[in-house]
Amino acid sequence: MALFDHKISELKELLHKKEITVSDLVDESYQRIQAVDDKVGAFLALNEENARTYAKELDEALESRNEFGLLFGMPIGVKDNIVTKGLRTTCASKILENFDPIYDATVVKHLQTAEAVTIGKLNMDEFAMGSSTENSGYKPTRNPWNLETVPGGSSGGSAAAVAAGEVPFSLGSDTGGSIRQPASFCGVVGLKPTYGRVSRFGLVAFASSLDQIGPITRTVEDNAFLLQAISGIDEMDSTSANVEVPDFLSSLTGDVKGLKIAVPKEYLGEGVNEEVKQSVLDALKVLEGLGATWEEVSLPHSKYALATYYLLSSSEASANLSRFDGVRYGYRSDNAENLIDLYKQSRAEGFGNEVKRRIMLGTFALSSGYYDAYYKKAQKVRTLIKKDFEDVFEKYDVIIGPTTPTPAFKIGENVKDPLTMYANDILTIPVNLAGVPGISVPCGLSNGLPLGLQIIGKHFDESTIYRVAHAFEQATEHHKAKPEL
Repeated sequence: MALFDHKISELKELLHKKEITVSDLVDESYQRIQAVDDKVGAFLALNEENARTYAKELDEALESRNEFGLLFGMPIGVKDNIVTKGLRTTCASKILENFDPIYDATVVKHLQTAEAVTIGKLNMDEFAMGSSTENSGYKPTRNPWNLETVPGGSSGGSAAAVAAGEVPFSLGSDTGGSIRQPASFCGVVGLKPTYGRVSRFGLVAFASSLDQIGPITRTVEDNAFLLQAISGIDEMDSTSANVEVPDFLSSLTGDVKGLKIAVPKEYLGEGVNEEVKQSVLDALKVLEGLGATWEEVSLPHSKYALATYYLLSSSEASANLSRFDGVRYGYRSDNAENLIDLYKQSRAEGFGNEVKRRIMLGTFALSSGYYDAYYKKAQKVRTLIKKDFEDVFEKYDVIIGPTTPTPAFKIGENVKDPLTMYANDILTIPVNLAGVPGISVPCGLSNGLPLGLQIIGKHFDESTIYRVAHAFEQATEHHKAKPEL
C-alpha cells in the first residue's frame, strides 16, 4: 500500500508514532513523479531541493516539539497561477515564462503555517482559460484514468497529480468550474469554497469577481483539512470575507437524517449523458437510505449562465491581463521598433489563442456603445441567477446534480470547437456566478472513466456540503477506485 493511499489523519498518526518520516513522504512524492509524470504531465516546476531540506527540518522538529501544524509534513502541489516566492510561476503562459515571484500568496503562507511541504507547481490552461488543460503554453496534461483523455481544466494538473498519486492533495482555482470539473474527470474530491472564504491575494487574476482558490484531495476528510488550513480573512484582499471559520472536520458526522435536497430539473436535462444522470439518481437513493429527502426544483435562469459567464469573465480578463505588456516583467518581444510595437508584439507572441480570444471578446463587451447591451445586461442576469439559488435555499439545505454533462473526452476532440468546450462548464458556472460553495465527489464510472456528483450549499455553509459529501462517501466505495497507470 502506497503512503498516499492513507488519509491525512492516518499519515499524521504514522509520523507521530515514528513509523514514517516527513522525508519518506517527500521521497514518495518525487519517486512517483519520476515514475509517472512523463506520461501524465501534471508538473511544470519542481521544488525538490527546498522540499527535501524542509523535510529534514520537520523530521528534527518531530523529535523536539510537542505541537505541530495542521498539515505537518504533508506534500502538496500548487497550481501555477498561485505565486510562490522564488519558485517560478508562469500561469502556463509563455508571457510569464521567466517570472520568479518575490512574495508568497496568502494561501501559500497559510500552508507554511500549517507546515505543509510544497512539492512543485502544477500545469493548467493558460491563465486558467480552458476546460481541458490543452491550452497550456507548455504541454497538455493527461488523465491518469486514460492517457488518451483530458484531465479537465483549468486545474487539470492539480487534479491529475492527486489522481496519479504524485501528491496526496493540491490547490487549484475555480472561476467557472475549474476545480470541480477536473476533480470529476479524474475521480477525486474538489471544492470551490464560497467567494470570499479563501484569500485571493497572490492568485494571478483571470476574473476577479469569480476566481476562488480551493482544495483537491482523495477524500472528503482530507479536503476539510486543507480548507481549514487556507481559510480566513486577509487584510491584503478586500474581497476576503470577515466571517468565522468553523471547524470543518467536526461536520463529518455521517448523519444526514432530515436533510432536504433540491435537484434542479435543468441539471438533468438535455445534453446530460444517460449514465451521468443514472449515477446522480443512484447517489440520491444512497442519501435517501441515510434519511435525507429530495425533490425536483427549477433554477430557471441557469440556461443563461453560460452566456453570462463568458461575457463577464472575458470582460474582467481583458482588464486584468492588460498589465502583461512586456515592460516590467515577463516575456518581451525582441522585434519591436518602438513602444507601441513592444506592447503589440509582446502580447501577440506571448499569449496563446484562447487567451487572445477571450481578451478580444471582453474588450468588445466593455467598449463604448456595447457596454449596456452586453456587460451591463450580463450583470443583471447574474443577479437573477443568484436569486434563483437564494429562493431554493429558503426551503432546502443543499442542491445536488452532476458535476459535468459527460465523462472526460479525448485529447484533441473539442480543442478546435470553443463552444463545445465552453459547454463543459454548463453545470458548474452558475455556482461561481452566485458565489456559493460547491464540491464534486466521485459517484461512479462510465467505460472506466470517473463521474462526479456535485453538491452545492448556501453561502459560507461548506460544513453542510462536507457533511453530505462525507456521508455519501462513507456509504459507497467510489472514492476507493484508483487509475491503473
